[in-house]
Amino acid sequence: MIKIKKKVKFEHKENRLKNEGDVINSRNFFYSNKSKNLTFLMEKRFNWMNKYIDTDSKGLEVGAGPGLSKEFIKCKNFKISDYTQFDFLDFKNVDVLKTSFPDNTFDFIISSNVIHHVPYPIVFFEEMKRILKKNGKLIIQDVNCSLIHQILTLIMKHEGFNFESNVFSKKECSTDEKDLWSGNIAIPNLLFDDLNKFKQNVTGFKLAYHNYSEFLCFVNSGGVIAKTFYIPLNRLFLNMLDLVDKFLTKIFPSIFALQRQVVLIKD
Repeated sequence: MIKIKKKVKFEHKENRLKNEGDVINSRNFFYSNKSKNLTFLMEKRFNWMNKYIDTDSKGLEVGAGPGLSKEFIKCKNFKISDYTQFDFLDFKNVDVLKTSFPDNTFDFIISSNVIHHVPYPIVFFEEMKRILKKNGKLIIQDVNCSLIHQILTLIMKHEGFNFESNVFSKKECSTDEKDLWSGNIAIPNLLFDDLNKFKQNVTGFKLAYHNYSEFLCFVNSGGVIAKTFYIPLNRLFLNMLDLVDKFLTKIFPSIFALQRQVVLIKD
């Protein structure tokens, strides 16, 4: 794990991205079809998950944000949830650390860029395990705090990272417990870089898949919720960028990969 600094935190007023936390603006921008770049990025983030999803299964996304997953997940009984109260959500006011769903409810759960916002990751995994059925899948897409990601964070002052967090503690907060939009992009690295340590601390799951993804396609997407400058590209050039991304993130994940993909199966 490459570390420029061990700990960096920014206030929201320092953020150089536009419309931070504006979920409705993000949703409207996506459905306006103005950006092929963003649509391409969302396809890459969600389409790979369908390999692990039965179309007749019962699924849930936690922390759905703008709820774009419904455009890509091929499942008849797939619902989205968040801690917010937006009308497009199927389940509102859902706390990922303490949901109101019964035990053994879902065949799969999607968590897309949620875990690096979770104050107590170990509690998150316990709750997801509780509401998943036996052999149910926890499908994760989240950040990778690579060298490039750390540099971008220092430049844009968005969220932050803390490699000193104890992500397996139920007492030590890994983010800012009072601020749901606070983020610690080191959390997924602390969880998954040492898989033996993860298995020792997070029981009841077996690892089915772990992959790194996204570099240039992410940087030039314009942002999902918070927005920044991007160069509009057609499908041909986006596919070319994707080929470059696949090469760089596979060979040099600790330098270039800005995201990672994980699938856990409940024992």
